Amino acid sequence: MNKTVKIIIQLILLIIAIYLSYLIYETIMEPIRFQKAYNYRSEIVKQKLMKIRDVEVAYKSKYGHYTADWDSLINFAKHDSIYVVKAYGTVPDSIYNRANTKAEAERIALKLGIIRRDTIKIAVRDTLFKEPYDIDTLKYIPFTHQKEVFQINAGYITTNTGIKLPVFEVKAHNNSFLQGLNRQLIINLNDDARQNNKYPGLSVGSMTEVTTAGNWD
Repeated sequence: MNKTVKIIIQLILLIIAIYLSYLIYETIMEPIRFQKAYNYRSEIVKQKLMKIRDVEVAYKSKYGHYTADWDSLINFAKHDSIYVVKAYGTVPDSIYNRANTKAEAERIALKLGIIRRDTIKIAVRDTLFKEPYDIDTLKYIPFTHQKEVFQINAGYITTNTGIKLPVFEVKAHNNSFLQGLNRQLIINLNDDARQNNKYPGLSVGSMTEVTTAGNWD
C-alpha cells in the first residue's frame, strides 16, 4: 500500500469517525432540545388556557352557564361587563376576637359601618385584561400561526343527587402547539399520555367533573 492510498484511507476513516460522533451527539441533544422547546411552548399555552378559563368563569358568573361558542365568548370579553364587590375598610381585630367566623366578623363590621361593600359594574376587558391584549386571538392555539383553534365544549353534568351543574373544557393537542418539532418525539409523547389514560395535550376544565383546573395541576 503506497503512502497516498494510506492517507486517503485515513481521511475516510476520520470523516466516518466525525460523522458517527455527530450522530451520537445528535442522538443525545435532540431529546434535550425537544424538552426545552416543549417546556417553553407548553407554558405559553397554559397561560392562554388560564386566560380563557378566566373569561369562561366570568361568563358563567353573569349568565349562569359556560359557553362553547367562541364568538359569544370573545364578544363577552370585548364588550360585556360583570358586577364585582368592592371592599372598603378593614375589620378590626377586636371584632374578629369576639366573632366565631370571618363571615360573622364582617357582618358585625358592616352593621357598625366600619367597613363597606359596594357592588359595581366593570367591563370584562378592564377586569381580566390588565395589559394590552388582542382578544380576537383568544381562540387560537399558540405556535399554529392562527390556523388552529382551541377545542371548546360546554354543557351540564348531573350529580348523584340529581343536581345539574355547568361544566366546560378547552383543549390543545400536542400535535398542534408542538408542530415543527421532532415528529417521532411528539408521537412518543402522545403514546405515553394515552398509555397513562391522559389527554395528549393541555386542557382546562372537564366535561365529566366540576372543575376549572388544568390537566397539568
